[in-house]
Amino acid sequence: MPERVDDNCIFCKIIAGDIPSAKVYEDETVLAFMNLQQKNPGHTLVIPKEHYPNVYEIPDELVGYIAQIAARIARVVKTQFGAAGINILQNNDPAAMQSVFHFHSHVIPRYAGDDLLAIWRSAPATPEELSANAEKIRAGL
Repeated sequence: MPERVDDNCIFCKIIAGDIPSAKVYEDETVLAFMNLQQKNPGHTLVIPKEHYPNVYEIPDELVGYIAQIAARIARVVKTQFGAAGINILQNNDPAAMQSVFHFHSHVIPRYAGDDLLAIWRSAPATPEELSANAEKIRAGL
């Protein structure tokens, strides 16, 4: 049983076996299963077995391992579902559309014209805006 568990978390309940899921992959550290809301067929979630609400709290090495498993699943999903591409997404906080507060990555197969992520359409930034934003990030690192 994982050390970090939130008894009110739906993903912790899935890990514990209290709620059924369509498992894709499991090891001692992570669980991957089909997202209940399939944005496209094959939409998979990859989660740590220990409860971390978001990217701000999860250890870097665990994020790296989840990314490795997500990449492995992405390669298989692309082939098995004939996807034209794959999005690997990770959302934090309600403003970023996080609805389950247990760190997780989405592996979403994409197809021409599916228009799932129209929110990313935006005008390009100016070079000055890019430089100013980069400086803010560098200052915090």
